[in-house]
Amino acid sequence: MELDKSVAVVTGGASGIGESVAKTLAARGARVVIGDMDLKGLERVAGEITAAGGQVAYAKCNVTSDEQVADLMDLAIARFGAVNICVASAGIIKDGLMLNTDKETGKVKKAMTTEQFKAVIDVNLVGAFVTLREAALRMVNNGWPGVLIPISSVNKSGQTGQLNYSSAKAALALWPKIIVGEFQMKGIQNIRCVAIAPGYVGTPMVRGMNQDALAGLLKGVHIGRLIEPEEIANSIAFVVENDSMDATCLEITGGLIANGLAK
Repeated sequence: MELDKSVAVVTGGASGIGESVAKTLAARGARVVIGDMDLKGLERVAGEITAAGGQVAYAKCNVTSDEQVADLMDLAIARFGAVNICVASAGIIKDGLMLNTDKETGKVKKAMTTEQFKAVIDVNLVGAFVTLREAALRMVNNGWPGVLIPISSVNKSGQTGQLNYSSAKAALALWPKIIVGEFQMKGIQNIRCVAIAPGYVGTPMVRGMNQDALAGLLKGVHIGRLIEPEEIANSIAFVVENDSMDATCLEITGGLIANGLAK
């Protein structure tokens, strides 16, 4: 697929990986539509893309809303005539242990709430489903070639304190084989699906965390540093342009190894 002939929809486009993906695809000639709950962030990112010579549209979008996601896809069609690339990058975290006990008594003093669990599943999993579904049905009905890209995480392997987040990311890592298998059953061969599973990415939130904790994380990364958001975005651009990439999940981690092996 040629980026300069494509229209991309990116959720979570107001910051982090979504912002970087939108800017990278626009810089390579794709027309980009970004959605996010952060309207000011969307305005900033869209302004920067436009200033750099890119073509962009944006709309506030709650990915758990069927109607708002459908409107975002229809905005892409109204403004740019198609939907070819869909990157489901919107996500939240609400970390916590399922049960946290008191050091002295051993009794449970705090537990992950149902709201904490469901909120992450609703945005990171259900929201990704709605996003990819609405993009795919428009690709199929209009005969447009397409690429669906859910954003998983290296934490799909399991991370303490992230039962909710890891559950969603583990599911997303499985989706490409299931979705492409369904396409194969129905003779849909012009739409691919590839998940991207980043490692520790240098977003403002990660860079601002406790520096001792961050240094501890990086001990388990072979290249010894955070992954830049642009490296994730460039990987996505590569997937779009390489039609042989399909039905798989790519880990972009800088060589993340088990913490027990790091010295």
